[in-house]
Amino acid sequence: MSRFRNALMAAAWLAVAGAAFAQASQFPGLGREATPKEVAKWDIDVRPDFKGLPAGSGSVAKGQDIWESKCAQCHGVFGESGEVFSPLIGGTSAEDIKTGRVANLNRSDYPGRTTIMKVATLSTLWDYINRAMPWTSPKSLSTDEVYSVTAFMLNLANIVPDNFVLSDKNMAEVQARMPNRNGMTTQHAMWPGKEFGGVAKADTANKLCMKDCTPEPKVASFLPDFARNAHGNLAEQNRLVGQQRGADTTKPEVKLGMAPVAAAAAPAAAQAKPDNSEAKAVIALLNKYSCTACHGVDKKVLGPGFNEIAKKHPGKVDYLAGKIKAGGAGVWGPIPMPAQTLPETDARKIAEWISKGASK
Repeated sequence: MSRFRNALMAAAWLAVAGAAFAQASQFPGLGREATPKEVAKWDIDVRPDFKGLPAGSGSVAKGQDIWESKCAQCHGVFGESGEVFSPLIGGTSAEDIKTGRVANLNRSDYPGRTTIMKVATLSTLWDYINRAMPWTSPKSLSTDEVYSVTAFMLNLANIVPDNFVLSDKNMAEVQARMPNRNGMTTQHAMWPGKEFGGVAKADTANKLCMKDCTPEPKVASFLPDFARNAHGNLAEQNRLVGQQRGADTTKPEVKLGMAPVAAAAAPAAAQAKPDNSEAKAVIALLNKYSCTACHGVDKKVLGPGFNEIAKKHPGKVDYLAGKIKAGGAGVWGPIPMPAQTLPETDARKIAEWISKGASK
């Protein structure tokens, strides 16, 4: 029996090795092929023809509840706020729903362009909410919750009525009411084929030229030191989210080839900081529950820094733990903090750390 068992094990090992060799020879040095389950987890996109749309449904009423608890703090109660991100709702009319073209997009004097003014396909709206929202916890919404939030946004734009239930069965009908459904063009070469009516070749016919080239221009500018901070710190005048960042004009400009000022002024033999295990454990909790998406330890992000909170509420463990759980608005500014669902023990650990000064 032992010989038979050994023979079976040897055959199994040969089969595994053969499969590994086959994959390695097909893609040398690139690991292994993804399993069907792994591919399914990534294959979540929804196309304009609604291919990939999962079965489900959600009502406007349910979407309003989800919106107020998870979305309004960034987008406003009616999706009109531009304080954190650009406004989502506004600028469309009943006539736009009829024609499929948003008239305000042609106005140079219109103050801004909202998402619902620009988006042409309902699938784009559904897909983005599904993969990227809420901002602090992407992909945490269930399929039915995504349908509900999408339905509520459509209702805010007067595209669907108050009692509407959006589902995979009626998405195409709602698409026919999108205000800018006819405003998107496919007459370019951004798509590889003609499945969406696009053109087959590029819209330019540039040819490579390597002779009689003009000299490369030298572009330079100069800002005197006394004017660097003339209009205040630029870093504080930009949005705290997104790609644009202003320079910290309260500090001297660091030019190429300059040694960092901090390094030159650093003491020769700086003492190592003591290990703060409590702070490390709490900061891990802050990252786990996405608290650091809105708060920095020693700087403001959307909400105040934890050091700033610690200075205002030293020793108030019970108060801080309660605020973490319940949320609130108006204490540190107009942007509300939603109620948090973390366990009571974790909320208290964070509160104790803040009450002691929120050290790193």
